Amino acid sequence: MNAITNEITRAEKKNIFHIRKNHIFGSNRISEDLTNKLHNYIVDETNINLNHLLVSNIVTNLEYTYKSYHKGILNLHKINDIRFINKFFERINEVIDIDDTFVCCVETFTSRRERKRINKIPFLRDFYFSIEFVFMRIFPKVKFLRKIYFTLTGGKNRLLSKAEALGRLVCCGFEIIDYKNIDGLIYIVTKKQNNPTYDMNPSYGPIYKMPRIGKSKKIINVYKLRTMHPYSEYLQKYVFEKNGTANGDKVNDDFRISPLGRFFRKVWIDELPMLINLLKGDLKIVGVRPLSKAKFNMYPSEVQNLRTKTKPGLVPPFYADLPNNFEELVESEVNYLNQYLKNPLSTDIRYFYKAFVNIFFKGARSK
Repeated sequence: MNAITNEITRAEKKNIFHIRKNHIFGSNRISEDLTNKLHNYIVDETNINLNHLLVSNIVTNLEYTYKSYHKGILNLHKINDIRFINKFFERINEVIDIDDTFVCCVETFTSRRERKRINKIPFLRDFYFSIEFVFMRIFPKVKFLRKIYFTLTGGKNRLLSKAEALGRLVCCGFEIIDYKNIDGLIYIVTKKQNNPTYDMNPSYGPIYKMPRIGKSKKIINVYKLRTMHPYSEYLQKYVFEKNGTANGDKVNDDFRISPLGRFFRKVWIDELPMLINLLKGDLKIVGVRPLSKAKFNMYPSEVQNLRTKTKPGLVPPFYADLPNNFEELVESEVNYLNQYLKNPLSTDIRYFYKAFVNIFFKGARSK
């Protein structure tokens, strides 16, 4: 922890935002530093008074600069250049009050690619961006390669996805209010809602363990191939409420899923590691889908109790009944569970057969 604190302190000394004497952060002053698009977005579309925001170019000595009249912080420097992003967010969280505003910006994969001239050169661009992805995305996540990356780059220009940026903010206690792409950067407007979760072991690897609700409400770790960007699990409730679902099971237009992840899901590769859970006895072959705590809490309490009377399964009743919305999904699971509790073996055989036919002969898929 001391090493992290010292590293942040050194970064502050290099990048600290010096507030000049009598510097007033009013809307007129702000307009000199921000584009009109950003100014209008924050003022008009989010109804935030810029006179009450402390403005920073990366990080300020917050204990001394954040005053009682401030209602939030606007950070103008992209978080891609901040080495300890979560520590930065956590420090913001410590200083501001509940419901105070925090605005930051990030350059995503797509925006970075579009601004590079090499993107216009076929074949060469694919080679270049593949090398860049390995160095700027994978190196920072691998323990024995991390030191090389940060030594060469100082932690700047790290590749980040929109999902990871939003997920880190939620992880650190912020509620996402809105976001918008302005001149190649996504500006994210948030409000502090609670304290950070201090996730000390975020998952970045290709195979990861998802904490899920099992039988008797026991937390089990379900293994899957990664199909979503890191920190996506913190956005489940947000994307569910924002985008809704097409069939009650998966979110519409889920930006958390990576391009490679969509391919994995299409050919069912992402489900293979769940066989480990089957061998461990956490799952059975047919059963309701194991849910995260956030999605589990969306169910009525009586359905929650019914779901946890049995083990979750690899093949959910969804593929037998093919519901069209969340209400139909809940009804499908309740029907299956009631039948299973009366006749376990015959119910699972019948549902497995229906699911097999729908998947292999009718092309049923869960996005």
